[in-house]
Amino acid sequence: MEVKIGVQHSPRELVVETDESAEGVERLVSDAVQADGVLALTDSKGRKVIVPAGKIAYIEIGGGVSGAVGFRS
Repeated sequence: MEVKIGVQHSPRELVVETDESAEGVERLVSDAVQADGVLALTDSKGRKVIVPAGKIAYIEIGGGVSGAVGFRS
């Protein structure tokens, strides 16, 4: 599952590929925002990404188009 995290005052977004389900990621985000804590996600390689909930601008949950190569008409 691909998760894109927009961080306030940052021109780039964080992209995390995780093994969590969409519902699991949504629950983690909701809990972090309600508690004004941190959002902690573990990517598919076992690395942790931690973002303060107060600095999150947006979250996009979903997969991109995998395996797309070449030109489209």
